[in-house]
Order: sequence, then structure tokens, then C-alpha cells
Amino acid sequence: MNATIQTPLLPARLPLPDFPALTNAGMKSDIEALLVEAFGLLNQANHIPSGGELDFIHQLEAFENRLHQVWSVLSNLNATCNTPELRETYNALLPELSRYYTEQGQNKALYQAYLTIQQQADFATLAPARQEAIRLALRDFKLSGVALEGEAKTRYAAITERLSQLSSQFSDHLLDATQAYQRPLSKAELAGLPESAVALVQQMAKQKATDDPSIEALATLDAPVFIAISTYADDRALRAELYRAYTTRASELAEVADAKAQDNSAIIEEILALRLEMAQLLGFTSYAELSLASKMAPDVATVREFLVDIATKAQAAAHDDLAELRAEGARIGLTDIQPWDTAYLAEKVKQRKYNLSQETLKPYFPAHVAISGLFQVAKRLYGIEIEQRSAPVWANGVQYYEISEQGQVIAGFYFDLYARTGKRGGAWMSGFRPRMQTSQGLQLPVAFMVGNFTPPVDGKPALLSHDELVTLFHEFGHGLHHMLTEVDVISVSGINGVAWDAVELPSQFLEFWTWEPDALALVSQHHETSESLPTELLDAMLAARHFQSGMQALRQIEFSLFDLDIHHQSPAPDIHQVQAILDNLRQQFSVLPPPAYNRFQHGFSHIFAGGYAAGYYSYKWAEVLASDAFDRFEQEGIFNVETGHAFRQHVLAAGGSKTALETFRNFRGRDASIDALLRHNGWSITTTPAVEQTT
Repeated sequence: MNATIQTPLLPARLPLPDFPALTNAGMKSDIEALLVEAFGLLNQANHIPSGGELDFIHQLEAFENRLHQVWSVLSNLNATCNTPELRETYNALLPELSRYYTEQGQNKALYQAYLTIQQQADFATLAPARQEAIRLALRDFKLSGVALEGEAKTRYAAITERLSQLSSQFSDHLLDATQAYQRPLSKAELAGLPESAVALVQQMAKQKATDDPSIEALATLDAPVFIAISTYADDRALRAELYRAYTTRASELAEVADAKAQDNSAIIEEILALRLEMAQLLGFTSYAELSLASKMAPDVATVREFLVDIATKAQAAAHDDLAELRAEGARIGLTDIQPWDTAYLAEKVKQRKYNLSQETLKPYFPAHVAISGLFQVAKRLYGIEIEQRSAPVWANGVQYYEISEQGQVIAGFYFDLYARTGKRGGAWMSGFRPRMQTSQGLQLPVAFMVGNFTPPVDGKPALLSHDELVTLFHEFGHGLHHMLTEVDVISVSGINGVAWDAVELPSQFLEFWTWEPDALALVSQHHETSESLPTELLDAMLAARHFQSGMQALRQIEFSLFDLDIHHQSPAPDIHQVQAILDNLRQQFSVLPPPAYNRFQHGFSHIFAGGYAAGYYSYKWAEVLASDAFDRFEQEGIFNVETGHAFRQHVLAAGGSKTALETFRNFRGRDASIDALLRHNGWSITTTPAVEQTT
């Protein structure tokens, strides 16, 4: 991307970390000192003078702001540049950090301070954001066990500390298992791979097979490599071998060095048992009930009914999708279609039916053009300017940008977009610095946005697939939610305080622009000829938009129901019962069940190492909201200035200062309807129920 910049970058205007100067020892020392201060503050909470409750909360928020930023830097480095030393530092600090937040959530004096503020006559005169922050804090105190006493309180603290350790171990095992797999490729096994994919696996050999120069190409389980081989490799045995390796990562069936040490089976069992015990300590019958206590969805039954309803609507399309793949398989002599054939056959169908291929599209989506176009979309929607600035970064290829409005900087963010050794898989946004009012003035938000896209190869710019373009827009939607907030109270600023099953609304919403011709014109340009995306390719893209949407939807429903069901069992299921639950769901909802050895759950980081436990349904729940929100743009114009301003004002700017239901209603003027979701998936509309929501 730097090759497109003709002049030196101007320096960042926001204060930022000097990443190259950071050391493990320094970060560890800083966080240890902050944790000493943290427990001192909790002790002070026992002596808050009457009338000084709000002042103490402001003092606590100022401290939380400092702690969050230092910890988020370490957490980001641990996820994107993982080393044994960083991992050791991170894991060593986790227990004490967990203990602090547990003790904070169970501090009765602090709880009483919040309660006193809410009960005072002048509570209604506080800013609405402050009122909502108080309400949410009181709810979270109750969900953190503030009412627990004696052994129950001690046990709850032990559970939270242990769960933080287990989640980190789950991630470590998955990263190690992913990077442990290396498979040399012969020239014959490269058959079918496009030029860019061949260059990628050759680059992997240079980077990872340094002890054996005879290896010219290397298959790994890094997402860009796995996807390329699954999609294009003519060698079916190779696709099957890679599929098995990928779907058995971090399980008892993995066939790599140290597989036993990386097995997540025991971790899954312990996590589920501890989550259930935690929920029961708080008076819930299951962890799923505890999870939903802070979400939009009213109860487990409603969520399950919602998911099954969508699955029912997707079934016909999914069977048609599979029939199309089977017909394609028959054309090339495959009569028994397996999961490792689906991406390969889908690509064949796209090429034959639509004259379309991801590989054909990639030259038109060089990363620097896609990023520049993304910024133009944001400018036209929200009136903001985005420019790259010079700042210290943690790895080659990381870029820093700042957002300004009417000449004034309002936010900053980092893009770390490409796969590399030591980086966890997937894509995510994390808020490094929140917007808040401090004693030094208004603190502006800064975000980390991370991907694992195909890196630049052979001196060429990074070329994105359309799927990667969608992911780029998705994560930037999260980033805008964090950065365009106008709330100055830290606990409800940006994505803070937003119900988890609504937090995907801004991200899934922005994905729609990757399918709009006017937006695609901004993000596409051939990296060699500078030619715009040809009409025939654009038409083919749009014609294939709903391709395989039924099977994809059922896959998401399967994951969501699995997550819900394993967290709604009592007693908690062991690893064999976890597999049985998943197998049963696959029999009910999958049109092409995977082989018995598939251990998807052992790599399900969203629920075992992320924030989606008993909440993975949020992707589908928020997709209803996002589809319905975009429906207004379809009616009024996808770049309608007034509509963009309304979305920014009612959803992005509001952050968590209002309930998710309220922010959506303020933008849409009503509750969400599922009709737009069905239409955007290419399914027929049979009913038009509103999504049942609660505040």
C-alpha cells in the first residue's frame, strides 16, 4: 500500500503508543503497578463520603481508562505478534486482572454508591448517558454476584479467574495447532491453483520451510492458504487431507507434533462446567439464561424459535444449493460429494453458470484501492475525512489512519490486515482507547482493526477476494461504531454498553455496500491496467449474490444452536455429550453433514475464547436489524446524506447510551421486520413477523 503514497506521511495528531519501544518487562511492570492502584481504589470505595458518590465514580472511570489502554496494547500484541515471552506475560497477569474485576463487581460499597445516585431526587437531571451508565452498572453488579456471601462469593471469584485462564489457553492451543501443520506440496498437487495461490504457497515455503530448501511449496492451515487449496486444488485427496487437518485442530484427533498438549477437549469440559456453576450461583438454571440477561432477546426459547424459523426458511434453498453442487460433481465424475468438495465445486459452478471466479475478481480489488474506496463510502455516508498518518506500529504492513470532520480530528485507527506467523486467525475490531471526558479534556477514540487477508506476494500489491472485501467492510463497521460515538461516558461510549446481540448491527449493515454498483465503483480498479470493474463481471457478481446462501445460513444456524444448547444443559455436558449435541443438530439442519471426525468445536474461539458464549446467535439476530436498516437506504438512496446522518446520529453516535431497541426504533421508526433479511438472501417471503425484542 505504501507504494501508492507519493509524499511522506504527516505525523499522527493523537497521542499513540511507541510500539517498537515496548518490552514485555515494561508492560508487565506497568500493569502490575496499575493493579496495585486498582485494589487500592476498591478499598477506598468502602469510605466514600456521603454526597461524594459521583465524584468517586468519575475517579474510578479515569483509572479504568488508564488500565484499559495499557492492557489493550498487551492484548493486541499477544493476538497479533504472539511469542512465548508475550504469552507468558499475558497469562501471568490474567489471574490478578480477573480478580480485580471480580472484586469490583462484588463490592457492596461501590454497588451502594451507584444505587444511592439512582435513588437521589436529582438523578433525572443527570445527562441521559450517565443515567444509562448507572442503570447498566447496577444490572451488572447483580450479574457479577454482588449479593453473594461467604463460600459462594469466594467460589464465584475462583470461577471467573479460572475461566479467564481457560479462554486464553484455548486460544493458545488453537494458534499452536494451526501453526504446527505444514504439508510440502509437489508440483502435481498445485494443479488447479491459480497463479496467485501458487505464489502464496511458494512464499509459505520460503517463510516456514527454511530448514529444507528443497521444499518449493507449502500448505499450511493459515486461512488464505486453506481457502485457496479448498477452492482450487484439483487433487481431491489433498483437499480431503487439508480439511481433516483443519477440522481436527486442537483436538484428540489432530495429527501434528504436540497434539496431545494442544487438545482443547478438557478445556471445553471445564469451561462449560464452570459457566453452569457460575450461573447457578447467581440463581439462573443455565449459563444461556445468564447470558441473555444482558441481551436484547428475552429468553432462550425465543432465541431457539428464532433460529429454527430461519433454518426452516433456508432449508429449501439449501437443498437446491446441494443439488447444484451434486450436478456439478457428476459432470466431473464425483458421485459422492463430501465437505472438502463443496468450495471446489461451488467455484466450478460459479465459473460455468456465471462466468465468475473469486480469482477473476481479485485483480480488481487491490487492497489500497479497496481501502481508499471504503473511506469514500464512509465519507459519503457520514461526511468524514480519513487519511493515513505516520505512527509507530507493531509489525510490517500495519497502517495508522485518522478521521477528521470539518478539519478537526475526531478519531484514529490501525489496520493490521494480513496473515502472518504468530497472529491469531480471524478478523476483529478492538477499542484501544474509548471516547470520554477526562480532567485533561475530551479523549478521542482509537481502534485496532485486524484481519488475516492474503498478504502481498511477489512484489505485487495485496489483492483481496470479494469475501475479504466484505470482511474489511464488516470490521470497519465495528470500528465506526467505536469511533463515531458522541458519548463521553466511558461505560456507554462506542460499543461499550451495547447489547451483545445488537453489536453486529453496524458491521453487518456496512457489508451491503460491497454489493452496490455505485460503491463497487469506488473500491475496485485493476491493479495493472487501472480498468474499472467490467460490467460483465459486475453483472455476474450480482447474479451470483445469493449463490449457496441457503447452505451458508444453515451452517450459521448450526453453530448458533450448538452454542445455545451446550450452554443450556444441566449438568454441563462432557466432551462426548458436546459432540453428540453437535451431531444431532447436524442431522436436523445440515443438508451435507460432515464426517464423524470433524471437531469444529475445538476451534470455536467465538464461544470458548471470545465474548459470544450463548450469544453466537447474535450474528443472525443482528442480521435482521442490519437488513432492515439497509432497507431504508434502498428506499431513500444508498448514499442519501440525510439517511446516512440519521443512522450515524441514532445508532453510531448513541453507542450504549440508549438501549439497542431504542436506537433501532429511532432510526427505523418501528421494530425490525424479517422481510428484508429474506429478500437479501434471495429467499421467498412467506411471513412477516417482527423480531421479538426487549429492552
